[in-house]
Amino acid sequence: MIKWAGWIITLCGTGHTVGALTLEKAGRYAGTWFSGGLWSEDFADMSPAGSAYWLSLASFGIPLILVGLTVLWLDRRGITPPAFIGWTLAGWTVVDAVVLPFTPWPIFVVACALLLIGIHRAHRAHRDNPAPKAGLPRA
Repeated sequence: MIKWAGWIITLCGTGHTVGALTLEKAGRYAGTWFSGGLWSEDFADMSPAGSAYWLSLASFGIPLILVGLTVLWLDRRGITPPAFIGWTLAGWTVVDAVVLPFTPWPIFVVACALLLIGIHRAHRAHRDNPAPKAGLPRA
């Protein structure tokens, strides 16, 4: 479950970033971004280049990729991710669903549920069968 959640989170972040850069054509403003064209940007009256930047590279897409890859990295090493990751993403998903109901937030509900259920099961399994303490001889 944790592995599936990590992949869903990673793919959503990748899809958002790549989709914004290509399908939404945000990437066409890269010349403006990297030439200092946004340095005097007014957030109250954003230019198309500024809006495209916040939709793509400055969005939460890249941090989502990092969160998803971190969850996968932890899972591959047999480390249970902390529950706050799942709960934080779940809270963010609720806000997203309320503010923008026609986004793919239901996919994130699935990812959060899988992550939180996987974390709960891992904690329960550890509690039911704890590993011996390091450095202490086994009985």
